[in-house]
Amino acid sequence: MSADNSRGELKIENTNINTAPGVELSDHQRTIVGSVLDLFAGRPSLPKLGLWKDDAQFTDPLTIAKGRAQYEAQFYGLQTAFSEIERLGHEVKDAGNPIKMDLDTRYVVKGIGKEQKIHSLIEIHMEGDKISSLADKWDGKLPEGSIAQAFRRLNAVSVPKMVGVPKNAQEDRERGNQ
Repeated sequence: MSADNSRGELKIENTNINTAPGVELSDHQRTIVGSVLDLFAGRPSLPKLGLWKDDAQFTDPLTIAKGRAQYEAQFYGLQTAFSEIERLGHEVKDAGNPIKMDLDTRYVVKGIGKEQKIHSLIEIHMEGDKISSLADKWDGKLPEGSIAQAFRRLNAVSVPKMVGVPKNAQEDRERGNQ
């Protein structure tokens, strides 16, 4: 799978994809899942995010990020916010649309050293060969209610103002991303 040259070469680091018994992934689904695992490990790159539609949406309990500028900043922000990110385990449970995966991750907050373990149900929705939306449901849930929704939208708008996303492959490499 090749990526747009201005965004650099697609280099998936997480190629050992664990699947539940009976779950078979296509080569493209393996690429998608591997890229998502890389993103959640704080290893973003422009080519990995090139697997997403421009108008895709990323949701988790903290944000509702709509469009490339918002969701790219969320993943580049992981490098800024955490000194350590360790994947404790993952398993793809369903190869349909959405692709469903359990993910356990340990995060250490930069500066204060606070450790947090998060169990997520990841749902990857595809349109054609691109990610159209990704939901990260902590303990299988997303928050409801108007105040939670307002906070999540505010976060999606404010993070891109604080986190710079590389403009090209050279800037990406200078940050140590592949």
